[in-house]
Amino acid sequence: MISRIDLRGRTLTRRELLEELPRPEVDVEAATESVAPILADVRHRGADALRDLAERFDGVRPEHLRVPAEAIAAAVDVLDPQVRAALEETIRRVRTVHAAQRPADFTVQVAPGAQVRQRWIPVRRVGLYVPGGLAVYPSSVIMNVVAAQEAGVGALAVASPPQQDNGGLPDPVVLATCALLGVDEVYAAGGAQAIGLLAYGAAESDGSTLCEPVDVITGPGNVYVAAAKRLVRGVVGIDAEAGPTEIAILADGTADPVHVAADLVSQAEHDPLAASVLVTPSVELAMAVQAKLVDRVQVTRHAQRVAQALGGRQSAIVLVDDLEAGLDVVNAYGAEHLEIQTVHAAEVAERVTSAGAIFVGPYSPVSLGDYIAGSNHVLPTGGCAHFSSGLGVHSFVRAVQVIEYDADALREVSGKIVALAEAEGLPAHGEAVTARF
Repeated sequence: MISRIDLRGRTLTRRELLEELPRPEVDVEAATESVAPILADVRHRGADALRDLAERFDGVRPEHLRVPAEAIAAAVDVLDPQVRAALEETIRRVRTVHAAQRPADFTVQVAPGAQVRQRWIPVRRVGLYVPGGLAVYPSSVIMNVVAAQEAGVGALAVASPPQQDNGGLPDPVVLATCALLGVDEVYAAGGAQAIGLLAYGAAESDGSTLCEPVDVITGPGNVYVAAAKRLVRGVVGIDAEAGPTEIAILADGTADPVHVAADLVSQAEHDPLAASVLVTPSVELAMAVQAKLVDRVQVTRHAQRVAQALGGRQSAIVLVDDLEAGLDVVNAYGAEHLEIQTVHAAEVAERVTSAGAIFVGPYSPVSLGDYIAGSNHVLPTGGCAHFSSGLGVHSFVRAVQVIEYDADALREVSGKIVALAEAEGLPAHGEAVTARF
């Protein structure tokens, strides 16, 4: 069901190690060829294109592309009380964590009368994409919206695919979550066409405005969403080109194979391309986990999807000589979600340098972070954790420096400015200073 990669007794360079590690075959570049005409269609035909594309890809032609306010409010009224309680507690915890992320302005006095301030300014308007294919994600609504709200963003637009069984509106739990968060601008649009709607804005056929363009688009999605985000980057900012979800678990012989197998399955149920990777020096644990996976896959609801994911080239059990070698592997892999199930797990976690989020110890499964830990679950995939962060308040703010010198402070450095301007062959730069004196 799941393959093994044996790295024991081998000394590999970073390049060789990366070649050995499992990855899904996701060709975003190829997907852009399919996506480019969709984006162009939305850009030029607006609402008419969105309805045609929804009919083509989602099997339903939405009467309302912008979800009516009464439909959003009504979704809360029919929300299961237990689900509502869980959503409200998730919102509280995520808001608590993200409120602490707000960066502080600062002022530096570099000389008498000379100061540089740094202000953090939220973007004007953001577009938040919430998937709705193999599963629906009210939790993604929370992760995107709360981070943007805590950053101080003034206008938020949520887009999520229309559902055949909800009259062409997005999933009712998604709508109810928007209502709980105070979001009233929601669009029934999915896939690449939703990214086009948010990036370019759109008008109805009578010329009236359906949606204004945004400044930043965030949120996970499939390869076509990732391709669309790649194509509109530069028109708008994006968080990342999110690919299929990943879990890596670094575990030693003390780990419980039942826990490890359950966690591998939990991410495999997202998508047939989801990656589940166990890195361990323990052959006994590897064998026990393989046996538990067989049992668990047989009884899980999405057995076929999970079996495909676990059996794909993106999933494997990686055998290493020791925990030191295991750390080298997980740092090279740069997983979206990394669990540490070892002795002294907290100490081991401190040595991780590349991961979207780190889950420490046997009672911190990835599922906790997916929902109610308080952390954000929109995280870098495909090795992007080497250079990218997960979604947060920082995703929606810009650092702007404010420079303020008085006459004496400028006069003091005027000669140095002139010298540098002459050295660069830009004398007018220096003259802009000397003209003041």
